[in-house]
Amino acid sequence: MLRHLHIRNFTLIDKLDIELYPGFSVITGETGAGKSIILGAIALLLGQRADSKTIKAGADKCVIEAHFDLSHYDMKGFFDDNDIEYDADDTIIRRELTAAGKSRAFVNDMPVALTTLKELGDQLIDVHSQHKNLLLQKQDFQLSVLDIIAGNAREQDVYRQTFAAFHEAEQQLTALKEEIERNQQNADFLRFQHNELNEARLAEGELEELEQRSETMTHAEDIKSALYEADNALSGEGTGVTAMLRTAGYALKNIARVFPSATELAERIDAAYIELKDVAQEVNSSMEDIDFDPAELDHINTRLDSLYTLQKKYHTDSIGELIALRDELALKLNNIDNSDEALQELEDKCKQLKADCQKHADMLTAARTKAARSVEKDMLSRLVPLGMPNVRFAVSIEETELTRNGHDKVSFLFSANSSTPLQPVAQVASGGEIARVMLSLKAMVSGTVKLPTIIFDEIDTGVSGRVAEQMANMMREMGQGGRQVLSITHLPQIAALGTTHYKVAKTETPNGTISSMTQLTTEERVSEIAQMLSGSDVTAAAIENAKQLLKV
Repeated sequence: MLRHLHIRNFTLIDKLDIELYPGFSVITGETGAGKSIILGAIALLLGQRADSKTIKAGADKCVIEAHFDLSHYDMKGFFDDNDIEYDADDTIIRRELTAAGKSRAFVNDMPVALTTLKELGDQLIDVHSQHKNLLLQKQDFQLSVLDIIAGNAREQDVYRQTFAAFHEAEQQLTALKEEIERNQQNADFLRFQHNELNEARLAEGELEELEQRSETMTHAEDIKSALYEADNALSGEGTGVTAMLRTAGYALKNIARVFPSATELAERIDAAYIELKDVAQEVNSSMEDIDFDPAELDHINTRLDSLYTLQKKYHTDSIGELIALRDELALKLNNIDNSDEALQELEDKCKQLKADCQKHADMLTAARTKAARSVEKDMLSRLVPLGMPNVRFAVSIEETELTRNGHDKVSFLFSANSSTPLQPVAQVASGGEIARVMLSLKAMVSGTVKLPTIIFDEIDTGVSGRVAEQMANMMREMGQGGRQVLSITHLPQIAALGTTHYKVAKTETPNGTISSMTQLTTEERVSEIAQMLSGSDVTAAAIENAKQLLKV
């Protein structure tokens, strides 16, 4: 429920602070006084895109802030999902717009995206203006009304989960068919590629090993010469390092008894001797392994050329990538060879899911059909007192293809008299009749679910007298039970039935025109309604009539 509205520097409004209350409230004022400005400010709170031109002339920023009591609504989940602090007793929504065109939105002093603000705003305030009557042209609106009355939210969730699975399986089936068709067209080419890579007997690390062997064999003479020179330096007769280390070690050991430090030196020489002896053996062994074989080199280079050609042909940089491509081709060929089995399995899955959808859709249809009879009866009981004694109202449900909402096409059919055939309401009802239909629908829905704060913007267009009074009674009924309904009206019959009455007025000041909104006292209400009855020249009869309407 909207408890407080604060507006500053918005078009003609300098500053507005107004308290709002549960029940049925009315807002009156002359045409052009600024009622639409207040609705425009509320629209910004609901996430509508801002325009810096709406900032009051001379101001650098406008602020619109509203306080809500959410204690009767189960909305904590929304705040948790969006990481917003939750205060059920006082939730504050604020929108700021600067002259530079920057817009910011806050919920409980936490900045939020405009989409989040709009999502929240849609759950808090329902502004019903004349263009909202166009909703009657939309089948999803009519279907949603029927579902609300049917109370089938749980069945809808089950159906939508099943339909989502069915839709996903259908997409998978379509993709598989397309892939099979593409692969079958390329099957021979894919098989040739796989055979070529498979016959190449690829192995990880082979390329690097062959490149190293080729390099070694190409420089075999240089390598053998260097190894020979190293072997001679290490193990040469009399001049080799190892023999000289051996001699030095013996010499130190011979003096160890008289020169104790020689023992440690001898041990270090022994360690060096062992290490160099091992190196010498490896060098000698390597000399025997190095041999130039022209035939083997030719074989190595031929293999390297084959591998390089494959890499270039398949645009890869390594043998590992070629192996991965080979395995991928094998998988595709396997899918082609076994495509009929996979296709049949997925087709069976789609068939079963479609049957499940059909079953749950039938359950929704049964609930909607039952609710339709209730809607028809309820709407007649509301429309007849609104000046349509011969009205007929029916709900048509036709079967369609499966959609996200089931397989029902819902149409509200209407006729204002007994001689005209029933037709879709948006096609045959006048503006005043559509307004009464929409009011009746919202009144009916409000008795089933907790609607947010509802604001009716001149829903009384095209009606007067007794019908206006009945519409006011309906809106007053909607405002019972802690609910909140506000009606912007030009009709005294509606204004008189409000539990709270606000007036919007426009005043000329030295600084320009200013719009304001005030809550009227009982005496002020008498004067306002009398003026609505008789115009600017308020007569005694109009005052008396106003008192009778207000029952004061």
